Amino acid sequence: MPLPFLSRRRVLAVLAGGPLLLAGGTAQGDGPVDGPGTDEAVAGLHAALAARVDAVPGQGPVFLASYEPDPATGPLEPALRGAAFTYDNALAAMALLARGDRARARRLGAALAAAAAGDRHYADGRVRNAYRAGPAGTPPLPPGWWDTGSGTWAEDATMVGTATGNVCWAALALLALHDDTGNAGDAGNAGSGAGAGTPGGTDWLGAARRLLGWVAATVRNPAAAGGFTGGFHGHEPAPVRLGWVSTEHNIDAFAAFSWLARATGENRWEVEAAVAGRFVAAMWDARAARFLTGTLPDGVTPSRAGSYLDAQLWPLLAFPDGPERWGRVLEMVAATHTAEGGLDFNGDRDGLWVEGTAQGALAWRRAGSGRAGQNHRAEARRLLAVALAERAPGGLLHATRAPSISTGLALGPDSTEPDFRYYRRPHLGATAWAVLAAEGWNPFTGRRLD
Repeated sequence: MPLPFLSRRRVLAVLAGGPLLLAGGTAQGDGPVDGPGTDEAVAGLHAALAARVDAVPGQGPVFLASYEPDPATGPLEPALRGAAFTYDNALAAMALLARGDRARARRLGAALAAAAAGDRHYADGRVRNAYRAGPAGTPPLPPGWWDTGSGTWAEDATMVGTATGNVCWAALALLALHDDTGNAGDAGNAGSGAGAGTPGGTDWLGAARRLLGWVAATVRNPAAAGGFTGGFHGHEPAPVRLGWVSTEHNIDAFAAFSWLARATGENRWEVEAAVAGRFVAAMWDARAARFLTGTLPDGVTPSRAGSYLDAQLWPLLAFPDGPERWGRVLEMVAATHTAEGGLDFNGDRDGLWVEGTAQGALAWRRAGSGRAGQNHRAEARRLLAVALAERAPGGLLHATRAPSISTGLALGPDSTEPDFRYYRRPHLGATAWAVLAAEGWNPFTGRRLD
């Protein structure tokens, strides 16, 4: 059986009873998740994000590096040095918005819009999985490194590819900026190729429409299972088309298409959202109270291998009117993913995944009402505290507590073993998720949970 493939974005890198009430589109609760020291800790994370944006002079579009070296784990691998993953930067933009830091969020968003507007090869609206950290070029370029052994410039095949979920996450960030600013960007001329926009600004909505237009036109699954396939792996001009369909990607797609439909009033995007939503719903395994990973590369056969945390938690955030029965997944997560006081990426429970633990804090916060809701909020506060405790000396959160944890996933279609792992390194994505969880800000809707 083929290995489950890395589903989206990066390289290396006791539940109390009561139903989950998801009807109505508004989460239940009595205020943001907080606790002793939380405000100070989150302010410190915000300051760390802000400092990294400000380290790039000017007000132009910027990408932030996803990982940083750590004294305990040594230097980064060449492929990761200066690599800014699209997913992480989209999250960071939304985390800054959640903190009211519009100017810095717009700089990150403008880089994503610039990537949607132009590429060194493609002209169809896709974005790559990663870009070079620092000022966004025209067009933005993927990361790479000089390989001294071969005496050539090298680029990672996963980073230069395009995962469908990453395209959707970039669109989510752009839609959040549209909602927040009324389409008024202020980061140089980054939007000049992404739409008409305001003078010197960025057409956030036009850039999101371009990205999601690519998804709708390019990766719709032709098989009966429906949904959207995984995207493309490898270098231009002929990257490998990925035939598998990821539950997680389609959660992203449902949220992004639904948001675009709200923003534009255009029915075509509701149709695309329904394509993704039906696939996610079909992946619900009622007997096991969990979501399946997606399909095998044939785009049809369900993949029942493993449980991956984000595919379990994200439907609770992305589907405001999701079935009440989906709330049972939290019991499965508590039983299957608990590790080191927080949550692990997969079911082998070999260590704390900080990003996923912050996701869990937000998902538990989203769940329930009444007495059950009080217990959910207590669990959300506890999970957030676990994540916040993993702060690195430089201000970001580490990706893990252990030196390394497994995921059970492969980095690419050519992998012969599950070689995708997370390492204890300062991580932009984990930091952003913790800020979002503390603020109670849902990145799938752009709305606070209260």
